[in-house]
Amino acid sequence: MAAKFHGRTGTLVSLSNGNRTAQRNCPTQEFNNGVVLSSDALRDNQIFEVHIDKKVNSWSGSIEIGVTTCDPNNLNFPTSATGFREGTWVMSGSSILKDGHAMIEEYGRDLDQLDEGDRIGVMRNSAGVLHFFVNGVDQGPAATGLPPTVYAVVDMYGKCAQVTIVDQDSNRDMAAQAVISNGVAAEFLTELSNQLSSDLTNQLSNELSNELIAAVEQQILYSNESLVFHEKCGSLIKLSNSRRTAERRRPLDEFNNGVVMTNRPLRNDELFEIRLDRLVDKWSGSIEMGITTHNPSVLDFPATMTNMRSGITNGTIMMSGCGILTNGKGSRREYGEYNLDELTENDRIGLVRKSNGSLHYYINGIDQGVAATNTPSPIWGVVDLYGMAVKVTIIERSDPEYQEVEGARSEVRANRSFWQFSEMFEDNALDVTEDDVSRLTFHPRCGSHVSVINGHRTAHRPNAFDDFNNGVVLTSRVLRPTELFEVRIDRMVNKWAGSIEIGVTTHLPTDLKFPCTMTNIFSGTWMMTGNGIMHNGTTVLEDYGQNLDSLEVGDRVAVMRKGDGTLHFYVNSIDQGPAASNVPANVYGVIDLYGQAAQATICDMSDTLSSPELDSSLLLDSDIRFHNLHGQNAAIVNGGKTAARPNARGEFNDAIVMTTRPLRDNELFEVTVDKMVDRWSGSIEAGVTLIKPEELEFPNTMTDIDYDTWMLSGSAIMQDGATVQTGYTLDLDTLVVGDRIGMMRCSDATLHYYYNGQDMGVACSDISSGVYAVIDLYGQCAQVTITSGLCVVPSENLPCSLEPEQSFNSPICTEASHRFSLCCGKNVTLKNNNSTACRVRNFNHGIVFSAEPLKQEELFEVRIDQLSPAWSGSLVVGLTTMAISDTTPLSLIPATAHDLNTKVTWIVSGSEVMKNGVVIKENYAPSLERLQVGSKVGLKRCSDGTMHVYVNGEDVGTAASNIPKNVFAVVDLYGRVDTVTVTSNVVTEAAPLSSRLTFEEYMRDKVDFHLQPDLDQDQDTAEDITVEFNNNHGKNIRLSQRNLRACRAASYNQGLVVSRKPLPRTELFQVRIEQLNLRWSSSLMLGVLGFNPEKFPLPASAMAIRKSCVVIQGDAVFNCGAKIRERYGPNLDTLQTGHTVGLLIDEDNCLHLHVNGIDHGVATRDIPHPSYVFVDLYGQCEQVTIVANTASCLPPPPITEYREKANLEEGMKEKSVGLGPSRPGPVETRHVRNCEYFNMCQRFKATLGLPDGYFESSLNICYCETCHKLRGDDLYGRRGDPPKEYAVPHGWSRFSVRVSSKAHMLNVSEKWHVSFHGTRAEALRNILDRGDLLIPGDMMMGSSVLSPLPDHFSDRGKPDGCDIKQIFLSPTIKYGGSNTFAPKCKFVDPKTKKMYHCRVAFQVWVKPGSYKIGPQSIGANEQIDPRFSNNELEWATKERGSIMLCGLLIKVE
Repeated sequence: MAAKFHGRTGTLVSLSNGNRTAQRNCPTQEFNNGVVLSSDALRDNQIFEVHIDKKVNSWSGSIEIGVTTCDPNNLNFPTSATGFREGTWVMSGSSILKDGHAMIEEYGRDLDQLDEGDRIGVMRNSAGVLHFFVNGVDQGPAATGLPPTVYAVVDMYGKCAQVTIVDQDSNRDMAAQAVISNGVAAEFLTELSNQLSSDLTNQLSNELSNELIAAVEQQILYSNESLVFHEKCGSLIKLSNSRRTAERRRPLDEFNNGVVMTNRPLRNDELFEIRLDRLVDKWSGSIEMGITTHNPSVLDFPATMTNMRSGITNGTIMMSGCGILTNGKGSRREYGEYNLDELTENDRIGLVRKSNGSLHYYINGIDQGVAATNTPSPIWGVVDLYGMAVKVTIIERSDPEYQEVEGARSEVRANRSFWQFSEMFEDNALDVTEDDVSRLTFHPRCGSHVSVINGHRTAHRPNAFDDFNNGVVLTSRVLRPTELFEVRIDRMVNKWAGSIEIGVTTHLPTDLKFPCTMTNIFSGTWMMTGNGIMHNGTTVLEDYGQNLDSLEVGDRVAVMRKGDGTLHFYVNSIDQGPAASNVPANVYGVIDLYGQAAQATICDMSDTLSSPELDSSLLLDSDIRFHNLHGQNAAIVNGGKTAARPNARGEFNDAIVMTTRPLRDNELFEVTVDKMVDRWSGSIEAGVTLIKPEELEFPNTMTDIDYDTWMLSGSAIMQDGATVQTGYTLDLDTLVVGDRIGMMRCSDATLHYYYNGQDMGVACSDISSGVYAVIDLYGQCAQVTITSGLCVVPSENLPCSLEPEQSFNSPICTEASHRFSLCCGKNVTLKNNNSTACRVRNFNHGIVFSAEPLKQEELFEVRIDQLSPAWSGSLVVGLTTMAISDTTPLSLIPATAHDLNTKVTWIVSGSEVMKNGVVIKENYAPSLERLQVGSKVGLKRCSDGTMHVYVNGEDVGTAASNIPKNVFAVVDLYGRVDTVTVTSNVVTEAAPLSSRLTFEEYMRDKVDFHLQPDLDQDQDTAEDITVEFNNNHGKNIRLSQRNLRACRAASYNQGLVVSRKPLPRTELFQVRIEQLNLRWSSSLMLGVLGFNPEKFPLPASAMAIRKSCVVIQGDAVFNCGAKIRERYGPNLDTLQTGHTVGLLIDEDNCLHLHVNGIDHGVATRDIPHPSYVFVDLYGQCEQVTIVANTASCLPPPPITEYREKANLEEGMKEKSVGLGPSRPGPVETRHVRNCEYFNMCQRFKATLGLPDGYFESSLNICYCETCHKLRGDDLYGRRGDPPKEYAVPHGWSRFSVRVSSKAHMLNVSEKWHVSFHGTRAEALRNILDRGDLLIPGDMMMGSSVLSPLPDHFSDRGKPDGCDIKQIFLSPTIKYGGSNTFAPKCKFVDPKTKKMYHCRVAFQVWVKPGSYKIGPQSIGANEQIDPRFSNNELEWATKERGSIMLCGLLIKVE
């Protein structure tokens, strides 16, 4: 009898085809209630199999199948098969569940991955063992001890929408019998084998000694025959060359079934190595290699070895791509320095199992480090000829061909791209010259955890995540006098503290016994570690220069021994000054890849501009290259001048490359197209971005970036991933080999593209300075090279805008050198048209000023031409508000810049920033006293009113803030500095045709003037210091801003800071979070100590303090390490940059937590007195600043000249009823900064096309779970006269509607009641246009009529006495925003591309007495809102004008 489904099914199932086909109704709207059972109990050894007919992609999860003892005739069907109890076994995904609980986590093939047309079956055999089948393949025993009577159960869950029972014909019965017979035979053979093995072992143990038994076993497992491939292999493998060569048949038609194994187990320390003989370009993925405990003689070879599961830990270990898989699961995401998918023909791959059980891989003879430990024994070598890999050969070091290959590659094989693009290099590129011999390289003898690769130019720690030391590397020869030994940091890991260390040593690399760290060498060694200098293991300078622990990927660090024996260190080409003297000659350079530093490469002048003596402006044609950080499918060759996509026919994206530095204004960056492929659509994309390469997580294509990026794709201009212009005059998809494409950011902030040298016009405007050029080698474009056409176009030749209306307003720029004012110190002489200043006597009276006040973003820069060693002290630079002219009396000029106090003056002296002689910032930058002849120092007042100092062209950060306009640069030639010359240019702008201010501009300037604070009392000095941090702090903490700011400089812990004084009662101690690092987990902790911390040794984390300590971590409170309270206040781990958090002890000795000014109540009681506040900068939190005045933590109110008074009153009223803060403020005070839910609601609102004029954006509020909890709002409030209760719209986002003056006149925010009205999205515009809600029958847009909602009353179906032509409201959004009143609409998020359902409603004020209260009318059987009875949920009114709109509510699901 043919199998069929039972007539009783889940609620959404329909049966057809004689009950042999089951279908789940509404599969795109409902995902469950699709359970069906077999009509009859299963017979023993009968396979019940179904065919998947239809799937949908709306849901996760898919078909589930199993057996149950439940009788379908009297079964109460659950919503899903996993809901069965009382004897039910179900396969869900790849797991086996019994009565809803997991028995086996990883059983067989994942059912969620099956497609339409796949078959899945279930069978109970006569022994009571349960088997599952996928496409006829037995997945093995799943359960035992099944009762004799079970029914098949199938759940059309999630994606699965329809199934049909498969006929069990005679062939299938025979197959089932074969499976059973094979199972019985296998059990019999296993039993027989075990018996024979046991008998043999007993006999041997009786007749032979233990030594003889071990010898027999060794002989069985490890023969002396040569290593070849086993004759049993994958179904598509062909063996040749005496089984030393394996080749996959039909490589263009099939990509798997290419597994081969060694003929015998591998011995300890035996190298198993193969050569890649042939690859094809058709497939993705390539060769995989590893070891397995499975004996090939009895193995059923899988399609790919990563599908192999083993019963023991580490049974099968494979290297796939750049990762390690153990038993089919990823155990290491990134291993070694090579990706197997990127290897080319003739590359070698080897592996060795060491005697200690560790597994090592070798690529072209280079050890990649430990891949796995504690590997089992015995193991066989295994190779999977997958995807592109077609043919391999086992090679041995004794083979003559091996020696030839090794000799040809020994010098340069590590650089993969060189061989893939060897046509770029001359034939004699490998010839060894005298320059090659003298080229500075690393010595191959090095620390035990480091390897030297890339022609001895790169040192790396392969297992940087597993160890942090033993990474010492020395140069291969001694450093010459004044030779710069410079390395670039290529790779870092975030696991450890500390970073790269660099120095010199007299020890020879051949004789040195390499220590775990170079600072442990106690003779002949000078090292820079952190920001200090160590000599022979002892610190001799503590605060020397920039902290090496703060360097990032791409930064450079160098050391040089001068001719006079002084040692200088350089960070990114900036000389940190003399570090040691009397250093002997003939020293070796040394680096220590310690902690976070995982890889570094020696820099040459051909690689980067390294020497601090060179001016970068001299190398405009050669200093820009492609950055070493790029997309995973890109390769940089030819000294950084060429970018290529090596596997251009196998991959079409992931090949983004960027320049090593930002483009200068009017600098043309140009590339030529070298290579194209005709396989793909689309081609090169080019543009600019403000994102640094080190900060970019390279996407598939650059148009996926949604911020600070401008790209040309085809002929479309795209900004931040969105198309802003189509039909540009240049179409990149039409380029051919040999074409040149260039881009330029002009000084008028426009972006121009060039095609074969011709300007194609303005593509974008308002482009910020400091942009990097970006090339995306997409689609057909496979290779480009930077041309020699790089140049800075003179300003008089700048391209003009193609748009005539812009040409009238574009400034005409001309350049002239800055000069000094004739007003200067009495010991100064001006030369060279007032561009050179020279102090002719003594050490002071050397002040000079800029001749004109600095414009916004204008750099004033000088070069040091001469030093006088007779004096101490050095150059002082700054800005002053003092009005300077050529006729200013010299009597007003003091002896030094420190005495410029008559007007507000900011100066940088040494490493300190001073305002009117008062230090406002310490350790601001490398000391100016270390500047040498040729060094450059510049000053700039930025558009945000901050002063920045530039040293040798590098911005060293903000020195001071609130700098007014029209300030003059001041330079004091003090002490050693005798002579300086101006090197910067002034850009003058010709006035536009109309220089008359408009009335709006005049009024805006007046407003700016009145809103501008007193700049003589800026934030640097205005704060009254009442609290500060103690100098006893964690070892990774750096204090600044007079101990008001704490910054964690390294690692994720050791970040404790404590208040210097006890916290007075009722006084709030508050800090502001200024910097987060999302690479760590957890975040800031804070609390109080009941003892003086002055001499207390602070631990790594606050949680380790066990002495009189209260800690608030996350949303829990701890006392001396023991948790005493949970779910208290907001979770501190969710706080964002800019949020404030503080502690207060009240008069009753209770501790209160304040977040963003909101008191979250008592955390704990009985706080001792006195108590000190501590803050632990842990995990993500890296920097905080004390908010000295609590008023300063509140954001300033925005300008409200266009806001009605009623809006302000609403904002002030809402705090008392849980609607938001007490006054309007920035968005971040009303919702979490970057709240994803609120942003998604905003994106949905943007798709509705509603005019911004209807809304008051400063009053928007998010009521999602996170924002609601952070504000501490109540769930219910009261409003009106008389007061009426309503529910806060929890889970929605509110966009405040701008109200009319009538609302103010009627005082509706106080007198009227709050309610909610759900509506359709298409009615929103009409409601906002009218300013009133619609009644059914009203005309909508497009002359349509608003009809009653389908689930509510209509004229025919209304109850007696009910009028449907009225407006329905509710005091709770749970009713007013339900699906009856606010039906869902679909929304595809333009950011995530996912589909959501949205509902809309209005929050309104309704006039008391204008509405009637009635019961709910949607047929609910349970209470809708726990605060309101169902009999008072529906308010109805006919009175127009009795309702005023308050806010638009949006909910995304």
